[in-house]
Amino acid sequence: MAGLVTGESIVNPDQKLQGAGIKVITGKAVSIDVNTKKVYLDDGTEIPYDKLIMGTGASPIIPPMEGHDLKGVLTLRSLSDAETIKHFLEDKKLKKLAFIGAGFITLEVAALLKAAKPDYYDIHVIELLSHPLPMMMDKDLAVLLQEYLVEKGMEMNMGAKVEKILGQDGTVTGVELSTGEIIAADMVFLNVGARANTELAKDIGLEIGRFGIRVNKFLETSNPDILAAGDCVEKEDFITKKPVPGQLRGPAVIQGRLAAKRLAGYKIEFPGVLNAWACKLFDKVLSGTGLTEEQALQADIETVSAVVDSRSKHGMIPGVKPWTIKLIFDKDSRKLIGGQIISDAVSPAKEIDAVSALILGGKTIEDLTTFMTAGNPDSSSEPSMEPITIAAEQALQKLRT
Repeated sequence: MAGLVTGESIVNPDQKLQGAGIKVITGKAVSIDVNTKKVYLDDGTEIPYDKLIMGTGASPIIPPMEGHDLKGVLTLRSLSDAETIKHFLEDKKLKKLAFIGAGFITLEVAALLKAAKPDYYDIHVIELLSHPLPMMMDKDLAVLLQEYLVEKGMEMNMGAKVEKILGQDGTVTGVELSTGEIIAADMVFLNVGARANTELAKDIGLEIGRFGIRVNKFLETSNPDILAAGDCVEKEDFITKKPVPGQLRGPAVIQGRLAAKRLAGYKIEFPGVLNAWACKLFDKVLSGTGLTEEQALQADIETVSAVVDSRSKHGMIPGVKPWTIKLIFDKDSRKLIGGQIISDAVSPAKEIDAVSALILGGKTIEDLTTFMTAGNPDSSSEPSMEPITIAAEQALQKLRT
């Protein structure tokens, strides 16, 4: 949408699959006969199977608010959606853009457009909850992000409810908040979540959970010859062991690989999700994994946390950039259960992968006080400022008070 990459550069071409001996058929599957083991496409094609993997994905949730069907109300889930938004912006020469929802997709799109044309777009972000990235970051870090986005020229309407989308002659003209305030808009970007596509699965009687198709640890559905993976599948949270949607790229990729391994005879269990994520907004890089403190509270987990400021290089090296990490621990078990990072450089934000590994390994506060990392003046802070260890030290002290 910002013109930084082409559509062709972000998808695997059919030739790549065909070169690996895979037959590619383009069409819409409309029904499945589990007795004869055949998939039927909308053009009448019949495809027999011995084993079937369903990867039907998810679709954007469209709230049933007045005006949701106006021209200019757009969602983003696929490449075609991105192309539609890009052409709509270019063809209509639009300037006033309203974004409903402050998740990372919304903020990435808004930031990319604002960065591409800083003095052109008038951008309003409207979020029902109290801060941006409400399902991914705690408020203490998220408010730092909010202040930064405001500095970059974005209007951040947090804790605001959209009552309806306004239009004239079938085209969007703005949004009305529950307070009565009206925000003028030539386009409304709607991103308040996604819902698993389970229609085909329901039609053939597969078990469906709260968030998608129900599968076991090996991604097998209630039908022994059908597996399912990706955004259409209900997942288990690694920490709480409760069902979650888990509709992020990482789990989808790993589940696809595991489903293939299962067909090849392997018995590797899917461990559950931490919903690790990362995004870049202007020059800020953010990442997170596991539970936020708010989510832990909802799961009846008492927490102890620590926030540590660090830097991307030794203080004596030119070009040093600040970054901040927050670690969250289960107070009873002392295990690490979550982490969040906000950084002015890309590489520190990737330290969230180390946090994920430590959570998966069941590491405790005490374990992390001895966490040792590779050090180099040009690529890391001084060993005495290694923030994961310092966060553990701070949490340890909190437990003694």
